[in-house]
Amino acid sequence: MAEQKNPQLFELNNGTMKLLVSNYGCTITSLFIPDKHGNLGDVVLGFDTLEPYLNRVAPYFGCIVGRVANRTKEGKFTLNGIEYTLPINNGPNSLHGGLKGFDKVVWEVAEHKQGDNPSITFKYRARDGEEGYPGDLSVTATYTLTSKTTLRLDMEAVPENKPTPVSLAQHTYWNLAGHNSGTILDHTAQIFAKHITPVDQTQIPTGEIKPVEGTPFDFTTEKKIGTSIHEVGIGYDHNYVLDCGEEKAGLKHAVKLKDPVSSRVLNLWTNAPGLQFYTANYVNRIVGKGGAVYGKHSAVCLETQGFPNAINEPNFPSVVVQPGGKYEHSMVYEFSVE
Repeated sequence: MAEQKNPQLFELNNGTMKLLVSNYGCTITSLFIPDKHGNLGDVVLGFDTLEPYLNRVAPYFGCIVGRVANRTKEGKFTLNGIEYTLPINNGPNSLHGGLKGFDKVVWEVAEHKQGDNPSITFKYRARDGEEGYPGDLSVTATYTLTSKTTLRLDMEAVPENKPTPVSLAQHTYWNLAGHNSGTILDHTAQIFAKHITPVDQTQIPTGEIKPVEGTPFDFTTEKKIGTSIHEVGIGYDHNYVLDCGEEKAGLKHAVKLKDPVSSRVLNLWTNAPGLQFYTANYVNRIVGKGGAVYGKHSAVCLETQGFPNAINEPNFPSVVVQPGGKYEHSMVYEFSVE
Protein backbone atom coordinates (compact mmCIF):
# COMPACT_ATOMS: atom_id res chain seq x y z
CA MET A 1 0.00 0.00 0.00
CA ALA A 2 1.06 3.57 -0.55
CA GLU A 3 2.40 5.34 2.50
CA GLN A 4 -0.32 7.10 4.49
CA LYS A 5 1.07 10.46 5.57
CA ASN A 6 -2.13 11.61 7.19
CA PRO A 7 -3.48 10.29 10.48
CA GLN A 8 -6.48 8.07 9.76
CA LEU A 9 -8.72 5.51 11.45
CA PHE A 10 -8.99 1.91 10.28
CA GLU A 11 -11.44 -0.81 11.27
CA LEU A 12 -10.99 -4.50 11.97
CA ASN A 13 -14.33 -6.31 12.31
CA ASN A 14 -15.01 -10.05 12.46
CA GLY A 15 -18.72 -9.80 13.22
CA THR A 16 -18.25 -10.32 16.97
CA MET A 17 -15.67 -7.72 17.94
CA LYS A 18 -14.72 -4.43 16.32
CA LEU A 19 -11.39 -2.61 16.63
CA LEU A 20 -10.74 0.98 15.57
CA VAL A 21 -7.04 1.79 15.26
CA SER A 22 -5.09 4.73 13.86
CA ASN A 23 -1.82 4.90 11.96
CA TYR A 24 -0.98 7.74 14.35
CA GLY A 25 0.94 5.94 17.09
CA CYS A 26 -0.71 2.57 16.19
CA THR A 27 -3.39 3.84 18.56
CA ILE A 28 -6.42 1.73 19.51
CA THR A 29 -9.26 4.26 19.83
CA SER A 30 -12.15 1.82 20.37
CA LEU A 31 -12.61 -1.90 20.96
CA PHE A 32 -16.13 -3.28 21.09
CA ILE A 33 -16.61 -6.69 22.73
CA PRO A 34 -19.72 -8.53 23.95
CA ASP A 35 -20.84 -8.82 27.57
CA LYS A 36 -22.71 -11.75 29.19
CA HIS A 37 -25.90 -10.75 27.32
CA GLY A 38 -24.11 -10.39 23.99
CA ASN A 39 -24.29 -6.60 24.13
CA LEU A 40 -21.29 -4.86 22.58
CA GLY A 41 -19.45 -2.36 24.73
CA ASP A 42 -16.42 -0.17 24.06
CA VAL A 43 -13.87 -1.19 26.69
CA VAL A 44 -11.01 1.27 26.05
CA LEU A 45 -10.62 4.93 26.99
CA GLY A 46 -10.23 7.30 24.07
CA PHE A 47 -11.66 10.07 21.91
CA ASP A 48 -14.24 10.25 19.12
CA THR A 49 -11.86 11.99 16.71
CA LEU A 50 -8.11 12.02 16.18
CA GLU A 51 -7.73 15.72 17.07
CA PRO A 52 -7.22 15.22 20.83
CA TYR A 53 -4.53 12.61 20.15
CA LEU A 54 -2.76 14.95 17.74
CA ASN A 55 -3.10 17.79 20.24
CA ARG A 56 -1.55 15.57 22.91
CA VAL A 57 -4.54 15.65 25.23
CA ALA A 58 -4.34 11.87 25.70
CA PRO A 59 -1.99 10.49 28.38
CA TYR A 60 -0.84 7.70 26.02
CA PHE A 61 -4.38 6.39 25.44
CA GLY A 62 -4.25 3.25 23.29
CA CYS A 63 -0.89 3.79 21.62
CA ILE A 64 2.36 1.89 21.17
CA VAL A 65 5.18 3.58 23.06
CA GLY A 66 8.88 3.36 22.19
CA ARG A 67 11.72 3.25 21.29
CA VAL A 68 11.95 2.45 24.99
CA ALA A 69 8.79 2.22 27.08
CA ASN A 70 8.63 3.34 30.69
CA ARG A 71 11.25 5.37 32.55
CA THR A 72 14.98 5.72 31.91
CA LYS A 73 16.80 7.22 34.89
CA GLU A 74 17.81 10.85 34.32
CA GLY A 75 17.44 10.25 30.58
CA LYS A 76 20.93 8.76 30.36
CA PHE A 77 22.54 5.46 29.48
CA THR A 78 25.91 4.20 28.26
CA LEU A 79 26.21 1.58 25.53
CA ASN A 80 29.54 0.28 24.22
CA GLY A 81 31.32 3.15 25.98
CA ILE A 82 29.19 5.89 24.43
CA GLU A 83 26.91 7.96 26.65
CA TYR A 84 23.50 8.79 25.22
CA THR A 85 21.20 11.56 26.47
CA LEU A 86 17.42 11.41 26.11
CA PRO A 87 14.78 14.12 26.53
CA ILE A 88 13.59 14.58 30.13
CA ASN A 89 9.79 14.51 30.13
CA ASN A 90 8.72 12.89 33.42
CA GLY A 91 10.16 14.49 36.53
CA PRO A 92 13.94 13.99 36.26
CA ASN A 93 13.55 11.02 33.89
CA SER A 94 12.82 10.14 30.28
CA LEU A 95 9.49 8.37 29.71
CA HIS A 96 8.08 6.32 26.81
CA GLY A 97 10.66 7.21 24.17
CA GLY A 98 10.88 10.96 24.75
CA LEU A 99 9.03 14.06 23.61
CA LYS A 100 8.06 12.57 20.25
CA GLY A 101 8.09 8.82 20.75
CA PHE A 102 6.55 6.17 18.50
CA ASP A 103 3.12 7.14 19.86
CA LYS A 104 3.36 10.60 18.28
CA VAL A 105 4.36 9.73 14.72
CA VAL A 106 2.38 8.63 11.68
CA TRP A 107 3.19 5.04 10.76
CA GLU A 108 2.97 3.62 7.25
CA VAL A 109 0.09 1.23 6.59
CA ALA A 110 1.91 -1.74 5.06
CA GLU A 111 -1.09 -4.08 4.83
CA HIS A 112 -4.79 -4.09 5.71
CA LYS A 113 -6.66 -7.39 5.33
CA GLN A 114 -10.37 -8.10 5.78
CA GLY A 115 -12.07 -11.48 6.25
CA ASP A 116 -12.51 -13.87 9.17
CA ASN A 117 -9.14 -12.91 10.67
CA PRO A 118 -8.78 -9.26 9.70
CA SER A 119 -5.43 -7.58 10.34
CA ILE A 120 -3.51 -4.37 9.83
CA THR A 121 0.26 -3.93 9.74
CA PHE A 122 1.97 -0.63 10.50
CA LYS A 123 5.61 0.21 9.79
CA TYR A 124 7.88 2.96 11.06
CA ARG A 125 11.56 3.68 10.56
CA ALA A 126 13.18 5.53 13.44
CA ARG A 127 16.34 7.43 12.53
CA ASP A 128 19.73 7.39 14.20
CA GLY A 129 19.67 10.00 16.95
CA GLU A 130 15.88 10.31 16.99
CA GLU A 131 14.92 11.30 20.55
CA GLY A 132 18.55 10.60 21.48
CA TYR A 133 18.60 6.88 20.67
CA PRO A 134 21.36 5.23 18.62
CA GLY A 135 20.96 3.76 15.15
CA ASP A 136 18.28 3.43 12.52
CA LEU A 137 15.51 1.06 13.61
CA SER A 138 12.83 -0.57 11.45
CA VAL A 139 9.67 -1.31 13.41
CA THR A 140 6.49 -3.19 12.50
CA ALA A 141 3.29 -3.72 14.49
CA THR A 142 0.45 -6.00 13.39
CA TYR A 143 -2.99 -6.14 14.99
CA THR A 144 -5.01 -9.28 14.12
CA LEU A 145 -8.41 -10.54 15.22
CA THR A 146 -7.27 -14.16 15.45
CA SER A 147 -10.63 -15.54 16.64
CA LYS A 148 -14.11 -14.24 17.35
CA THR A 149 -13.02 -12.75 20.68
CA THR A 150 -9.22 -12.63 20.47
CA LEU A 151 -6.96 -9.73 19.53
CA ARG A 152 -3.26 -10.33 18.87
CA LEU A 153 -0.49 -7.75 18.58
CA ASP A 154 2.90 -8.67 17.13
CA MET A 155 5.67 -6.08 17.35
CA GLU A 156 9.10 -6.42 15.75
CA ALA A 157 12.09 -4.09 15.57
CA VAL A 158 15.34 -4.57 13.67
CA PRO A 159 18.36 -2.32 14.33
CA GLU A 160 20.04 -1.51 11.02
CA ASN A 161 23.47 -0.21 12.01
CA LYS A 162 24.00 0.27 15.77
CA PRO A 163 23.13 -1.64 18.91
CA THR A 164 20.21 0.03 20.67
CA PRO A 165 17.83 -0.49 23.56
CA VAL A 166 14.33 -1.47 22.38
CA SER A 167 11.30 -2.02 24.57
CA LEU A 168 7.87 -1.38 23.08
CA ALA A 169 4.62 -1.37 25.06
CA GLN A 170 0.93 -1.20 24.19
CA HIS A 171 -0.61 1.47 26.41
CA THR A 172 -4.36 0.90 26.14
CA TYR A 173 -6.47 1.97 29.13
CA TRP A 174 -8.95 -0.85 29.82
CA ASN A 175 -12.32 -0.70 31.52
CA LEU A 176 -14.18 -3.95 30.89
CA ALA A 177 -17.47 -2.49 32.16
CA GLY A 178 -17.27 0.09 29.36
CA HIS A 179 -15.10 3.15 28.87
CA ASN A 180 -17.77 5.43 30.38
CA SER A 181 -18.65 3.29 33.40
CA GLY A 182 -16.58 4.90 36.17
CA THR A 183 -13.68 3.34 38.06
CA ILE A 184 -12.07 -0.09 37.78
CA LEU A 185 -11.76 -0.50 41.56
CA ASP A 186 -14.35 -3.33 41.50
CA HIS A 187 -12.57 -5.19 38.68
CA THR A 188 -10.64 -8.21 39.90
CA ALA A 189 -7.11 -8.86 38.72
CA GLN A 190 -4.87 -11.88 38.90
CA ILE A 191 -1.27 -11.12 37.92
CA PHE A 192 0.98 -14.11 37.32
CA ALA A 193 3.94 -12.59 39.12
CA LYS A 194 5.47 -13.37 42.49
CA HIS A 195 7.75 -10.32 42.40
CA ILE A 196 7.82 -6.64 41.53
CA THR A 197 10.66 -4.21 40.89
CA PRO A 198 10.20 -1.61 43.67
CA VAL A 199 10.77 2.03 42.78
CA ASP A 200 12.24 5.16 44.31
CA GLN A 201 10.60 8.59 44.74
CA THR A 202 10.86 9.30 40.99
CA GLN A 203 9.40 5.94 39.93
CA ILE A 204 12.77 4.46 38.93
CA PRO A 205 13.38 0.84 39.99
CA THR A 206 15.88 0.47 42.84
CA GLY A 207 17.33 -2.64 41.18
CA GLU A 208 15.76 -5.02 43.68
CA ILE A 209 13.42 -7.88 42.76
CA LYS A 210 11.01 -8.02 45.68
CA PRO A 211 8.43 -10.70 46.61
CA VAL A 212 4.80 -9.52 46.59
CA GLU A 213 3.65 -12.02 49.21
CA GLY A 214 2.11 -10.31 52.22
CA THR A 215 2.08 -6.89 50.53
CA PRO A 216 -0.64 -4.81 48.80
CA PHE A 217 1.07 -5.75 45.51
CA ASP A 218 0.05 -9.40 45.80
CA PHE A 219 -2.32 -10.33 42.96
CA THR A 220 -1.19 -13.95 42.71
CA THR A 221 -4.82 -14.90 43.33
CA GLU A 222 -7.82 -12.95 42.03
CA LYS A 223 -8.35 -9.80 44.07
CA LYS A 224 -10.34 -6.59 43.67
CA ILE A 225 -8.08 -3.81 42.43
CA GLY A 226 -9.60 -1.49 45.04
CA THR A 227 -8.93 -3.79 48.00
CA SER A 228 -5.44 -2.51 48.88
CA ILE A 229 -4.97 0.39 46.47
CA HIS A 230 -5.10 2.95 49.30
CA GLU A 231 -1.96 1.33 50.73
CA VAL A 232 0.19 2.14 47.69
CA GLY A 233 0.06 5.93 47.55
CA ILE A 234 -2.01 7.27 44.66
CA GLY A 235 -2.39 3.84 43.07
CA TYR A 236 -0.55 1.07 41.26
CA ASP A 237 2.13 2.02 38.74
CA HIS A 238 4.55 -0.86 39.10
CA ASN A 239 6.43 -3.40 37.03
CA TYR A 240 5.54 -7.00 37.82
CA VAL A 241 8.03 -9.80 37.12
CA LEU A 242 6.08 -12.36 35.07
CA ASP A 243 7.47 -15.51 36.66
CA CYS A 244 4.60 -17.91 37.41
CA GLY A 245 2.12 -17.95 34.51
CA GLU A 246 1.44 -21.08 32.50
CA GLU A 247 2.75 -21.14 28.92
CA LYS A 248 0.76 -21.56 25.74
CA ALA A 249 2.07 -21.36 22.18
CA GLY A 250 5.28 -19.65 23.28
CA LEU A 251 3.53 -17.02 25.39
CA LYS A 252 2.99 -16.92 29.12
CA HIS A 253 -0.14 -15.96 31.02
CA ALA A 254 0.43 -12.42 32.33
CA VAL A 255 -2.86 -11.27 33.81
CA LYS A 256 -6.56 -12.06 34.13
CA LEU A 257 -8.84 -9.05 34.47
CA LYS A 258 -12.56 -9.37 35.19
CA ASP A 259 -15.47 -6.96 35.54
CA PRO A 260 -18.19 -8.36 37.83
CA VAL A 261 -21.02 -6.29 36.31
CA SER A 262 -20.70 -7.17 32.62
CA SER A 263 -18.91 -10.49 33.38
CA ARG A 264 -16.34 -9.57 30.73
CA VAL A 265 -12.95 -11.20 31.21
CA LEU A 266 -9.61 -10.36 29.62
CA ASN A 267 -6.78 -12.89 29.74
CA LEU A 268 -3.52 -11.44 28.48
CA TRP A 269 -0.62 -13.58 27.23
CA THR A 270 2.84 -12.28 26.33
CA ASN A 271 6.47 -13.17 25.74
CA ALA A 272 7.73 -10.05 27.56
CA PRO A 273 9.43 -10.37 30.98
CA GLY A 274 7.48 -7.61 32.74
CA LEU A 275 4.04 -6.05 33.09
CA GLN A 276 3.44 -2.44 34.10
CA PHE A 277 0.23 -2.49 36.11
CA TYR A 278 -1.06 1.09 36.09
CA THR A 279 -4.39 2.24 37.52
CA ALA A 280 -4.76 5.56 35.67
CA ASN A 281 -3.62 7.51 38.72
CA TYR A 282 -2.96 10.72 36.80
CA VAL A 283 -6.11 10.78 34.67
CA ASN A 284 -8.00 13.85 35.80
CA ARG A 285 -11.32 14.89 34.23
CA ILE A 286 -10.43 14.16 30.61
CA VAL A 287 -13.48 14.46 28.34
CA GLY A 288 -13.51 11.40 26.09
CA LYS A 289 -15.85 9.52 23.76
CA GLY A 290 -19.47 10.60 23.83
CA GLY A 291 -18.67 13.26 26.42
CA ALA A 292 -17.67 10.69 29.04
CA VAL A 293 -15.49 12.24 31.75
CA TYR A 294 -12.52 10.04 32.65
CA GLY A 295 -11.19 10.45 36.17
CA LYS A 296 -8.62 8.83 38.44
CA HIS A 297 -8.74 5.00 38.38
CA SER A 298 -11.19 5.03 35.44
CA ALA A 299 -9.14 2.33 33.72
CA VAL A 300 -6.18 0.01 34.09
CA CYS A 301 -3.18 -0.31 31.79
CA LEU A 302 -1.59 -3.73 31.29
CA GLU A 303 1.69 -2.86 29.58
CA THR A 304 3.84 -5.92 28.95
CA GLN A 305 7.41 -4.72 28.56
CA GLY A 306 11.09 -4.98 29.34
CA PHE A 307 11.80 -3.84 32.89
CA PRO A 308 11.88 -0.05 33.43
CA ASN A 309 15.38 1.47 33.31
CA ALA A 310 16.74 -1.96 32.28
CA ILE A 311 19.44 -0.28 30.19
CA ASN A 312 20.99 0.99 33.45
CA GLU A 313 20.37 -2.13 35.58
CA PRO A 314 22.77 -5.01 34.81
CA ASN A 315 20.72 -7.53 36.82
CA PHE A 316 17.53 -6.85 34.79
CA PRO A 317 16.89 -8.73 31.51
CA SER A 318 18.75 -6.86 28.76
CA VAL A 319 16.76 -4.68 26.35
CA VAL A 320 19.71 -4.16 23.99
CA VAL A 321 19.27 -5.46 20.44
CA GLN A 322 22.24 -5.83 18.09
CA PRO A 323 22.27 -5.09 14.36
CA GLY A 324 21.28 -8.33 12.66
CA GLY A 325 19.22 -9.24 15.71
CA LYS A 326 15.49 -8.77 16.10
CA TYR A 327 13.25 -7.57 18.91
CA GLU A 328 10.03 -9.58 19.03
CA HIS A 329 7.14 -8.85 21.39
CA SER A 330 3.73 -10.51 21.10
CA MET A 331 0.57 -9.99 23.12
CA VAL A 332 -2.66 -11.98 22.93
CA TYR A 333 -5.83 -10.49 24.42
CA GLU A 334 -8.41 -13.23 24.97
CA PHE A 335 -11.86 -11.94 25.83
CA SER A 336 -14.62 -14.06 27.34
CA VAL A 337 -17.47 -13.91 29.85
CA GLU A 338 -17.74 -15.88 33.08
